[in-house]
Amino acid sequence: MEHVLADETRPLLQGSRLTAWELAEEGIPYRVLPDAAAAAAMARGLVDCVLVGADRVARNGDVANKIGTYGLALAAAHHDIPFVVVATESTLDRDLPDGAGIVVEQRPATEVTTVSGVPVAPEGAEVFNPAFDVTPAELITAVVTENGVVTPAR
Repeated sequence: MEHVLADETRPLLQGSRLTAWELAEEGIPYRVLPDAAAAAAMARGLVDCVLVGADRVARNGDVANKIGTYGLALAAAHHDIPFVVVATESTLDRDLPDGAGIVVEQRPATEVTTVSGVPVAPEGAEVFNPAFDVTPAELITAVVTENGVVTPAR
């Protein structure tokens, strides 16, 4: 049976809370999987295509999106799976030459060190918690907007 594999999207669980809800509302079959299981799903042949959104697309086609997108692109490339960015025209930043100019927000450590307010890491644990990452254009099969496929300026 065909269905969508929706990454849970840690640490804020937007995939579990929002993507899964939207898919259910549309009657689209889906399964939620831990972010860390995405590459394993690809290796097992469970993935035909990876679709992600974008918060910003640079002129050369580099894409900033929720953290974990870059890792998905690397795994997709390794398994020869198309990696498609679906974004609105408003995310295209033609004034930004490439992804190197995208400032990545660091989120609060407590998003990683606690779950529902309960500590899950040793007190004082150092945390690396970027909200976004930048996926290089060479890992992206296509960027699709409401106006069609975008060809990056290389």
